[in-house]
Amino acid sequence: MTTDISGITGYYTNGTNSTSSSSAQLSADMNTFLQLLTTQLKYQDPMDPMDTAEFTNQLVQYSSVEQAIQTNEKLDTMMSLSIANLGAQAVSYIGKTVQVLGDVMPLEGGVSKASYTLDKDVLSTTIVVKDMSGNIVYTQNGEKTSGTHEFTWDGKDSNGNQLEDGAYQISVSTKVVDGDSAASVTTTIFGKVTGVASDQNNIYVGLGDAVTAQLGDIVTIRYDDYFDKNNGSGSGENNGSEEGSDSSAEETQSYFSI
Repeated sequence: MTTDISGITGYYTNGTNSTSSSSAQLSADMNTFLQLLTTQLKYQDPMDPMDTAEFTNQLVQYSSVEQAIQTNEKLDTMMSLSIANLGAQAVSYIGKTVQVLGDVMPLEGGVSKASYTLDKDVLSTTIVVKDMSGNIVYTQNGEKTSGTHEFTWDGKDSNGNQLEDGAYQISVSTKVVDGDSAASVTTTIFGKVTGVASDQNNIYVGLGDAVTAQLGDIVTIRYDDYFDKNNGSGSGENNGSEEGSDSSAEETQSYFSI
């Protein structure tokens, strides 16, 4: 999640190098085998000819392997085309705000957003924000009830100092009743997509200038102005008020899932 994406510019589509190498090796082995076969047939004893069943069996095996490698080459080509196609589609995400499974969030323009989901009610919740060196820069109490809660951070540390934009890690710890099992916490982060890149395995989107996420980890895509809502408000906790309910309804209409 923390790879610098400032240099991503295009798509990686060459996924056939290993298959081509295997095919070339097989071809060389096949030629060697045929030379040995013809040489042995040439010098065999006419009165005691060699059993050719084994040679025939090996020829069949070589043919099967060759067909399998050709199939793999076609599959590699299809995979490369599929990844390139997904990458081209992901370009349309640039400029939009996405919600991504993960715990490293981008601080952009002095605002950062995340959410955390509790699977049960707890006694207390503590939200901790760290820089990428592992230093705690901000803490606050969170919601205690089960469900999903949003957290908005204004980029200021515990002393009120404004921190630089970049990548920050969020963690949510909980305290439960003695004897009860620990609560499960799932975090997601929000960020504006600034770039798209791919390799032979995945498509990646850049969030801000310091965070990278896999395309498959995107949960929702929201309208461009979503990230600007409640800018610098500190905490995005929902206290269950009527005003909070209206805000949630508005947000529900402002995104679509993928």
